[in-house]
Amino acid sequence: MAGTANGRGFTLWFTGLSGSGKSTISEIVELELQARLGGVEVLDGDVVRTNLSKGLGFSREDRDTNILRIGFVSNLLTRNGVGVIVSAISPFREAREDVREMIGEDFIEVFIDAPVEVCAERDVKGLYAKAYSGEIAQFTGVSDPYEAPENPELHVHTDREPKEESAARVIEYLEKNGYLTPVESSVKG
Repeated sequence: MAGTANGRGFTLWFTGLSGSGKSTISEIVELELQARLGGVEVLDGDVVRTNLSKGLGFSREDRDTNILRIGFVSNLLTRNGVGVIVSAISPFREAREDVREMIGEDFIEVFIDAPVEVCAERDVKGLYAKAYSGEIAQFTGVSDPYEAPENPELHVHTDREPKEESAARVIEYLEKNGYLTPVESSVKG
């Protein structure tokens, strides 16, 4: 097993609209990191909301509180040498920047980008249809804003490239920046 090249932890922060491909890409990256590092912690926005942020709503303040809680846990893990994958819409730039400041140079923002129309087409739960019809209020990208990152470490367009290529770009970033020792990746682009 190759292990981390520098012994430092990191937080891969996948942000983007619902249906953009955050979970899909992060799952592929997780498998590669499990194989190469022997472990990685995954903090999925929905799972964290159910367990760590139970009772929070979807106001801007509650969303920011949820993101800051995820950031706090990510920071604890990262500073203890753990690779962390966060998959959370995290719609507001200021909250993401607060997390970046908390974690520091080991925060890697990955903007998983797809047009809202593409995300709506991919939506197997029917959330976009409910949001467009007014059944769901404060739905990010429809009735609530999503503030795209201005300078993410990686900008992935899931409507333009295969998921394996997107995941391979994330692994390549980790290799180029000393978090992973380069090896022949099982993720093919």
